[in-house]
Amino acid sequence: MRVNLGEPLTIDDMARTALFSKFHFSRIFQRVTGVSPGRFLSAMRLQEAKKLLVSTSLNVADISMRVGYRSVGTFSTRFTRSVGLSPTAYRRLGGYTPQIAQAGAHHSGSTIRGRVTFGSGDPGGFIFLGLFPDRIPEGRPVRCLVLDRPGAFRLDNVPEGTWYVLVQSVAAPPEVAVSHTFDGDQGLSVGTLGPLTVPRGVAITGADVQLMPMRAMDPPVLLALLDVRKAALSESLRDSAA
Repeated sequence: MRVNLGEPLTIDDMARTALFSKFHFSRIFQRVTGVSPGRFLSAMRLQEAKKLLVSTSLNVADISMRVGYRSVGTFSTRFTRSVGLSPTAYRRLGGYTPQIAQAGAHHSGSTIRGRVTFGSGDPGGFIFLGLFPDRIPEGRPVRCLVLDRPGAFRLDNVPEGTWYVLVQSVAAPPEVAVSHTFDGDQGLSVGTLGPLTVPRGVAITGADVQLMPMRAMDPPVLLALLDVRKAALSESLRDSAA
């Protein structure tokens, strides 16, 4: 997939490369990654587009062609829906977003409580935790919050449904903080819990998530990452006010 993002790959092509039948390949791939081969490929294309937007001067039409889209309109629509910013806004902001909005208010009375821990060291930086309907973090989260360190969390008024708790933490090396440019998944740690079925008016406890450095078989994080500099500044201002 990684070396053929601009080609019209099919499930048959992937299965043939892996020397499996199409159906056996799809089952194994979904078991390992949590998503179907087609969904993973689509996410990788958008992730590559994110990298090209902040690391090259290619226009949006050229980037859409490079990642396998024949229609720039379709590419822009899918990018905006998944990343939370249009391609031009994403480029203008250097690959980060100043804030992540969540879905509309609910009054279900349901809560999810748990803890975020690091499974391998502590990359530092702020921790974004979101509740999504799918294994890939994209679009607007149902509920979200930002932690300044590992530890306990609580999500209130979670709607009824089946959700995934998805967590990401971005280390902020000095060169990133200064240049304000996003370099793919460098320094990114991720964690997933789910699916969790949430009835109305129920408190779910023990929803613990462990952050680990991102691996090649983890689905790409499509949601635009928080600008850790602005998050740190906001945190500093809140502390000063307190």
